[in-house]
Amino acid sequence: MIFSNEPQTVHITERRPVRILLTAVALGFLALFLAVPLVTILSNAFSKGLAAYGAAIAEPDARAAIRLTLMAAAIAVPANLIFGVAASWTIAKFDFFGKTFLMTLIDLPFTVSPVISGLIFVLLFGAQGLLGPWLAKYDIKILFAIPGIVLATIFVTFPYVARELIPLMQVQGNDQEEAALTLGAGGWRTFRHITLPNIKWGLLYGVILLNARAMGEFGAVSVVSGHIRGMTNTIPLHVEILYNNYNFVGAFAMASILALLALVTLIAKTYVERKSKA
Repeated sequence: MIFSNEPQTVHITERRPVRILLTAVALGFLALFLAVPLVTILSNAFSKGLAAYGAAIAEPDARAAIRLTLMAAAIAVPANLIFGVAASWTIAKFDFFGKTFLMTLIDLPFTVSPVISGLIFVLLFGAQGLLGPWLAKYDIKILFAIPGIVLATIFVTFPYVARELIPLMQVQGNDQEEAALTLGAGGWRTFRHITLPNIKWGLLYGVILLNARAMGEFGAVSVVSGHIRGMTNTIPLHVEILYNNYNFVGAFAMASILALLALVTLIAKTYVERKSKA
């Protein structure tokens, strides 16, 4: 008897009406929750013409919100990239006391509401918080300032890279790294030439999701920002203020930036998934 190691493809066949129904449900879901909101945002953003759209984007408070959003993402993404690689390397490659507890901490932002995360920072850095009097003594501002927004963004986004890499590294095992170390390669060289090439697509996938969440975060940032126009408002917060002030063109114009980010994220995500399977 000859056994083959080749993967076997199983073809599941369904009746034609069932296939049509399932396809219609999937397309209807995409149209309802993706296409319709996107069309609504763009149609309202350009409802008064291209000039009004450009004026809404070029308005000083809008530009300040865009700058702050990009700044928070520019800090949060590299910080969580370093943390994610280090944490996933530690968890996947070594056994140590507290490993399960560390994995639980990594999942914490997934289980806690972003608003609660923001309240935690208020309890830590607020005027009546644990560190509030000490910060006030040295005139250090965390809440209602850029540091608080950056910290909140980092907190809610730090699991993304780690959670993509941990299962990937666990499946890959330690054999290649151990072989490289046995042949005399140092730790850094082993990481650059063995580990990093093996995880590059998973790492890029995690960074894409991390960046999208960092730029679109609302709950935690809303609590710690103070909603100071032109100073502590990110794009999502600025959209809320404009909409509450009945400036619908400005609100949807700013929202279109986030919608564009979502489309870019989906395209990049699809590309990375295809390359990782190639």
